[in-house]
Amino acid sequence: MYLSRRLLALPLGLAATAAIGLAPGAAATGGTPGPAAAPGDPLSYVVNSATDAATLDRVEAATADAGGTVVATYPKIGVTVAHAADTDFGSRLRAVPGVRSAGATRTAPLRSTAAAPEEGRFRAYEDRGAAGAVTPRTGAGAGAIPPEPEPLEAEQWSLRVVRADRAHALSTGSPDVTVGVIDNGVDDTHPDLAANFSAGQSADCVGGAADTSPGSWRPYPEGDFAGHGTWVAGQIAAPRNGLGVAGVAPDVTIAAIKAAGPGDGFVYAESVVCALVFAADQGMAIANSSFSIDPWHFVCADDPDQRAILDAVSRAQRYATGRGLLQIAAAGNGSRDLADPAFTDAESPSDGTPAERTVDPAACPVLPHMLPGVVSAASVGAENLKSDHSDYGLGVIDIAAPGGDDYQIPDTPSRDPYVLSTWPGGEYASGPGTSAATAQVSGVAALLKSAHPGASPAKLRALLAAHADNPGCPDAYDPDGDGAENAVCEGDDRRNGFYGAGIADALDAVRR
Repeated sequence: MYLSRRLLALPLGLAATAAIGLAPGAAATGGTPGPAAAPGDPLSYVVNSATDAATLDRVEAATADAGGTVVATYPKIGVTVAHAADTDFGSRLRAVPGVRSAGATRTAPLRSTAAAPEEGRFRAYEDRGAAGAVTPRTGAGAGAIPPEPEPLEAEQWSLRVVRADRAHALSTGSPDVTVGVIDNGVDDTHPDLAANFSAGQSADCVGGAADTSPGSWRPYPEGDFAGHGTWVAGQIAAPRNGLGVAGVAPDVTIAAIKAAGPGDGFVYAESVVCALVFAADQGMAIANSSFSIDPWHFVCADDPDQRAILDAVSRAQRYATGRGLLQIAAAGNGSRDLADPAFTDAESPSDGTPAERTVDPAACPVLPHMLPGVVSAASVGAENLKSDHSDYGLGVIDIAAPGGDDYQIPDTPSRDPYVLSTWPGGEYASGPGTSAATAQVSGVAALLKSAHPGASPAKLRALLAAHADNPGCPDAYDPDGDGAENAVCEGDDRRNGFYGAGIADALDAVRR
């Protein structure tokens, strides 16, 4: 998850023939031998099979025979999550009639906290609004009257880039629209989030089974990135209540689905399967996925474990889309061209010892932002130029939104180039990354869903693209001014590798 390794943007994707997400005709490259855990160490597995009861029963029986334990079964998509210490567990389950793929979702043993959260780049802010001494306001039904600014809104240059500040005079979104924040938890007690939070649609999916007990969705109290999900949630739907900041869609509902584990902050496939199925079954309209799935940054189907990950997450994504859920995911913060057919992946496995391998992203996608039907969000800074950290690629990026950039300084009181939002404990903080861009796009999508309640995920994708503003490729991309191009933009002002269809526009989204 980018909150533990790639600054807080959480990058994410996939596409395949039928079951597993490979681009048609593409050959997977870069497979790596199976789990690196020592013999006897328990691992988590996904087993993907036919959905009939007889096959699912065979999977359960074979799991027990191999000394494993079933953690959760998702019969509608044929995915079983299991724990097992037998190093042959994957191959034994692949031999079961009706099983399409099976493999370990990690290389480190369960409950590993070997990777400590890295230092982030968040900056603290003091809320200049006085809680308890204000009259809450929502701006709903304000017509053409601009809403009164929130106390910290002068610092929110990101709202002005997507023109959400102007959009709020026309629409602040509908509480009937729920955005699920799939992340490392949300502090629903924050006074600038509580009014819009849905506890009844929230859960902890870490490990692959949904825990809906009260407070289970809250962040773990550790690490510099512990507030990542809360930071994301505020960008989407912090209400106009006279406190702190405003979200892009300040009257929509937010829910939390915790998917990042404690200590290491990793997001494994079984947690994402659980989160997408849970979000879809709870009737959510949008899932904000500001992360990438561990431990393989690029997931290649020529390896049986990685193939199982592709298969499981693809099934969950297709199910969620069929239930009306649009997933919006971060493109990543590595300044990488994801359209490069000979990409060097030096980050995988993230929970073990990385080894360099050459991959073709068309065959080895980044999950979840390269999945079919997922909106891939890149990042821009205050000058509407691609953020230096943002990944890019023609045909990979769908849309862009503010994520901050050290080289693009906004005209705000603090001149802070990062994105300001809520933080646990009633605090506020700013940070950079495509995680922020994803949240901004999710907010615009929530405004669109509010205006078009019957819109399908495909229609919302089309509307996001149609209303985006594309600056086109720059003549030369040299944000640090050293005379050398940092990246090459391919495409035109209709669609290109830096911005996809363009920068998300909330004002056009609500007035057209």
